[in-house]
Amino acid sequence: MPKYKGVITTEDRLLASTWDHVHIKLVGTEGESRRKALSTGHFLFKAGSVLKFELDCKKSIGKLVLIELKKNPRLLLPQDPWFPAKVELKSPEGETFLFPIHRWITNKEVQQFREATACLVFDDIQPYTSQSRTKELKLRKEQYCWSIYAEGIPHCMKVHCVHSLPDEVRFSFTKEVEFGLNALQGMIELKLHRLADCKEKWSSIDAIGKVFRHKQTTLSEYVQQNWMKDSLFGYQFLNGVNPMVIRRCSVLPENFPVTDQMVFLHGGRSLAEEMQSGNIFLCDYKLLDGLKANMVNGKQQYLMAPLVLLHKTPEDQLMPLAIQLKQEPSKDNPIFCPTDSEYDWLLAKMFVRSADFQDHQLISHLLRTHLLAEVFSVSLLRNLPMVHPLYKLLVPHTRYTLQINALARNLLISDSGYFNKFTASGGQAMQTILQRATSSITYTSLCIRDDIKERGLESVPHFYYRDDGFHLWDITNRFVQGVLGYYYKDDSDVQRDTELQTWVLDIFKHGFLSRPESGMLQKFNTVAELVKFVTMVIFTGSAQHAAVNSGQFDYGSWMPNTPPTLQRPPPTTKGTADERSLLETLPDINVTVHGMAIMWLLSKQSSDFVPLGHYPEEHFSERVPRQHMEIFKGELGLLSALIEARNLNLEIPCTFLDPPFLENSVAI
Repeated sequence: MPKYKGVITTEDRLLASTWDHVHIKLVGTEGESRRKALSTGHFLFKAGSVLKFELDCKKSIGKLVLIELKKNPRLLLPQDPWFPAKVELKSPEGETFLFPIHRWITNKEVQQFREATACLVFDDIQPYTSQSRTKELKLRKEQYCWSIYAEGIPHCMKVHCVHSLPDEVRFSFTKEVEFGLNALQGMIELKLHRLADCKEKWSSIDAIGKVFRHKQTTLSEYVQQNWMKDSLFGYQFLNGVNPMVIRRCSVLPENFPVTDQMVFLHGGRSLAEEMQSGNIFLCDYKLLDGLKANMVNGKQQYLMAPLVLLHKTPEDQLMPLAIQLKQEPSKDNPIFCPTDSEYDWLLAKMFVRSADFQDHQLISHLLRTHLLAEVFSVSLLRNLPMVHPLYKLLVPHTRYTLQINALARNLLISDSGYFNKFTASGGQAMQTILQRATSSITYTSLCIRDDIKERGLESVPHFYYRDDGFHLWDITNRFVQGVLGYYYKDDSDVQRDTELQTWVLDIFKHGFLSRPESGMLQKFNTVAELVKFVTMVIFTGSAQHAAVNSGQFDYGSWMPNTPPTLQRPPPTTKGTADERSLLETLPDINVTVHGMAIMWLLSKQSSDFVPLGHYPEEHFSERVPRQHMEIFKGELGLLSALIEARNLNLEIPCTFLDPPFLENSVAI
């Protein structure tokens, strides 16, 4: 009688074990086994446990393609969830089969899992495997439904609360507890709880410094000491948390009438000459124009849409030349320059930094990483079965994204959330900014090489976001090419993969709202198109998110460097600003400390962090994709060594894109 030898592994994680009875059934190309009970009254499925078993069949059932697992509660005991990692089986002929699971089984329904060898839809010709594929996707589309959170922005998953999310996409118990404690204890950890309800103004910059001394990092301390310097102001447009606004300026905008007489250029050259030489750069916050700012602490706030002109000096520093705080030039909208009085110039820079906070948080961070990563995740889970190679490749990059976004909608951008309570862009302004940004987002802007070229920033010195990002893009691209090139031998394979085509069309509809002008692909015609697109998906959820997220506390916790709101209008004439007017413009004490706590929470890495290039779950069984995973990991290690060596010589080490600090997914 043919005998199949098996091993079933339970994930080594908190609460992964079960007391329930577990049954297994094997399905092969030539038949199926009987259903066998694996538990016999003992606690066999402990976290991290490995259970060996044997299963007899009347005859060989051929190549194994499917297993069924069924879990029933014990008598008088409630049903408890179980998190199996994988099942490995050896046939009587000596062939080994892997069945990856890596998900919670919470009910007594029969659960089907395919053998790990990836299979495209047009190769899945056996009736029982094809039916299993169809059944899985039907269930997924019932579990993962689209919802419109707000008109004009990317759609999200329909979910009432985080507890109604499918178990397979929920936080681990460890992550859940850590995140909850961090959220509750942020003020306590920062020793700011006694100030959380104080709506008074700051009496001095020194008073802010006394509060800020808790939980400083090396970089946040540097920012506190240097925030007034033009050099740090300019540097942040390249290597701060929002390197997405700056672009090379070859012609001055008509609404920004800066003249040679206004600015001082090293070397005595004119603005026209410096623009021709590629040394002039522009940051334009026009998406913030014309918005009514929020009310905070019952007081009207102020939100500008500035234009900033910067100059690359002969010493390769990026220095600000001129700032106009409103889009339309007028007598009561002066152009501020470094030659103005200390407080005029400092106040102008603070309005820019506050505008950059809104742009960064809502566009570069929320929209371009969190919301798009959710679209990629939901589309993947709705349209690709577990046996699809692209599912296997991308599912690690969806880890925790749906829950962190559900939390963000509840805690950050809801009516009672942080943005509506404490920032200038809260309320209707937030929705308008997101709608404007969504209507202007393009596919090329998500591909770092295309984006940098379009912004004219290929040759800017000391641009570490670009340098490290290019390396990460290329390493990821080679990895994706190696894995997907193994399954898609030519362009026709891509064209006839109906599941793949449905996935990308779903992204076009729900992420880019069916806007052809976005340049977003609606279908794949070539392997090259597919590889580039998947590279973009992985890059967005890992490297790009890290670039705009990891430094939030470093650069933003010293509030004067990144004010979340300002409560006095900008000066309409020069020579009127002083220290008192600057302090009256800064946000109140409670706004400051809540901002510090939020940035501390969003920058805090969890203990079950999975770095880019690490794939602890076995989804692939084939040798080639597994080899490419090892190569990917190795190349990331070499890049990390290069970044570490470079950083030794930098005044401000740039670590945001150092691979060990990049999470595999948008998970915080």
